[in-house]
Amino acid sequence: MSQNQVQIQIETTPNPATMKFKSSQKLVNEPIDCATAADTDTSPLAAKIFGFPWTDKVFIGHDFVTVTKQDWVDWEVLAEPLAGLIREHIERGEPVYVDVPKVTSDIDENDSEIVKNIKKVLNSEIRPVVALDGGDIVFAKFENDVLAIHMKGACAGCPSSSATLKEGIEVRMKELFPQIKEVIAI
Repeated sequence: MSQNQVQIQIETTPNPATMKFKSSQKLVNEPIDCATAADTDTSPLAAKIFGFPWTDKVFIGHDFVTVTKQDWVDWEVLAEPLAGLIREHIERGEPVYVDVPKVTSDIDENDSEIVKNIKKVLNSEIRPVVALDGGDIVFAKFENDVLAIHMKGACAGCPSSSATLKEGIEVRMKELFPQIKEVIAI
């Protein structure tokens, strides 16, 4: 495989409306979540994918792109051509992103000690596991002993996301931080 050749592996996700396109090359340093076409100002690749009327959401992770489609079209029709579009975009050297915004899960010096520790666990334990299925979990806030997170990529709207949230993330976070009463998605 030459340096310009990119392999794109198509993978299903727990969300039947979302497909994961794993790249053989790194795409971004920080994930980019485009819930609408209006969110694509930092990602020419996401803007290109939103050029298709069946696109509902695009999420770009370190080495993958997850695309959520609208219900009226089937993956059997879309998956291979979309993989080709992504591969061609990368091989041509077209930018995947421009000026990536700061992710809220970054640890801020003004954060309380518990928020810093929560963010560390989210970044080191939770986010890498969720990324395997084409999603992401981002810290939103911690108030009144309730941890609020954003579920992105394949996690957003996934039928199994509430189980992941309550039986996985919440259980682990309460185990590490007994003061957490609940974990919610916003």
